[in-house]
Amino acid sequence: MNELDELDLLGVPFVEGYDFLTMLLRFSFNTAMVWIMIHCLYYPKSQRRDYYFTFMLISISIFFMIYLLGGVKLKVGFALGLFAIFGIIRYRTESMPVREMTYLFSIIAMSVINALATTISYIELITTNAIFVLAAWFFESYVLLKHVSTKLIQYDRIALITPERYDEMLIDLKQRTGLNITKAEVGAIDFLRDMAIVKIYYESGKYEDNSTINNELKLSREEWTGEKQ
Repeated sequence: MNELDELDLLGVPFVEGYDFLTMLLRFSFNTAMVWIMIHCLYYPKSQRRDYYFTFMLISISIFFMIYLLGGVKLKVGFALGLFAIFGIIRYRTESMPVREMTYLFSIIAMSVINALATTISYIELITTNAIFVLAAWFFESYVLLKHVSTKLIQYDRIALITPERYDEMLIDLKQRTGLNITKAEVGAIDFLRDMAIVKIYYESGKYEDNSTINNELKLSREEWTGEKQ
């Protein structure tokens, strides 16, 4: 390794043994911690392979961008700028759910810390990452909190949507869906077709992400009225 340290290509060192090993060590540590958070905490509940891929690649990208450009003396300002840029990401196909956005923030923060925190001890670095992982595990498995999921329903018994018949509507929805519905909200109403959009809230024993399905249930004017736009 010492012989390689002395080699250079166009004035650039071929390899710097100590810095190279440090980068590999920090990269391996960061990837391991992020993988634990995603594979062991996020994925078992969501089963979203697309976000699994996204989180891992973003973590690797952020780490190398911060680590390799850290010597430009931009340091904290550069890191916060990247954090802000990635924090306002909006996917064109669908908006990112709050849970996934929270994991994204945490993964970016871990990658920035692991790449920039070169002046603290490894014990402090390990403790910081462990706190991230343990916090995610604790709140993911917090049994005292009930998980409430939502669905959008095209409801045909329009006579029950009036406030005075709310309890009847709730009973009818429970019987027809088989869900433990705790609340229902009436949205758009179509008197011509005798239907309404009802958003139901129900207790679920596991995490359910219905945001994609709910976003797709946005009826156009043509679907509501049968008129061509």
